Parts: sequence; C-alpha cells; structure tokens
Amino acid sequence: MNRAARKYYRTILLGIAAMAALLWAAVDQFGISWDEMLSLFLVTITVVLLVIVAAAVAVGMWVGLRRLFRSKD
Repeated sequence: MNRAARKYYRTILLGIAAMAALLWAAVDQFGISWDEMLSLFLVTITVVLLVIVAAAVAVGMWVGLRRLFRSKD
C-alpha cells in the first residue's frame, strides 16, 4: 500500500473515531437519550436532503432559463 493510500485510510479511521467520541460525549456526559439522538439524526438527514433538492431545482431553473433566453443564431 502506498503512502497516499495509508494517509487516506488513516484519515477515514480518525474521522470515524472522532464521530464515535462525539456520540459518546453526547450520550454519557450530557445525558442525551438514544431516542433523542435518533430524532436529531433524522432531522439532520431531512434537512440535508431538502438542501440537495433545492439546489437541484435552482440548477434546473438556471439551465432552463439559459436555454430559453439563448439567442438562436
């Protein structure tokens, strides 16, 4: 395995470990229940999907308007 691949996999592993530490801190240190964590996760996923859909609609409108107003030389 080359050096770049090792750095990539190390970064992925450290990111996953950091997320696990954040979850542990939220549950253990601050007393947030697993049900509340699941609810927050679902809301986050919903908001991300809505932002993606809004961006897709904006790009679609942009391309549509560009085609509509393009000069027919």
